[in-house]
Amino acid sequence: MLTAAAMCLALNMFFEARNEPLEGQLLVAEVTLNRVASKSYPDNICDVVWQRKQFSWTHDGKHDDPTRMNYLDQVAWKQIQKAAVQILNDDSILPGTASTHYHADYVKPYWIKDMKYLGKVGTHLFYSK
Repeated sequence: MLTAAAMCLALNMFFEARNEPLEGQLLVAEVTLNRVASKSYPDNICDVVWQRKQFSWTHDGKHDDPTRMNYLDQVAWKQIQKAAVQILNDDSILPGTASTHYHADYVKPYWIKDMKYLGKVGTHLFYSK
């Protein structure tokens, strides 16, 4: 059974980056944890993940149950759960960026003008303040 923190981290990694390379999934986890560490965001993983309109999957109107997905998504869910637990036990597997934001490459959010671009992994572009 996952802790609440591991579940929230895994859900965020899954719904934001399940089809991305492992590095992209780890960067989504790192953004989440960097926000927890920042004074600008809530101080725990679940509150960061569920903060209003911060991650698209939390307000897209779709179900948020990875076990109701197809077989390949369920395989990804199991792998991401393991990764989330590992990250919370030893975050040295994370890339070590200062990234606090990202977006898909097919959108251009208003907030990027105030950010430092860090790079692209898969379909996500990562930024820091």
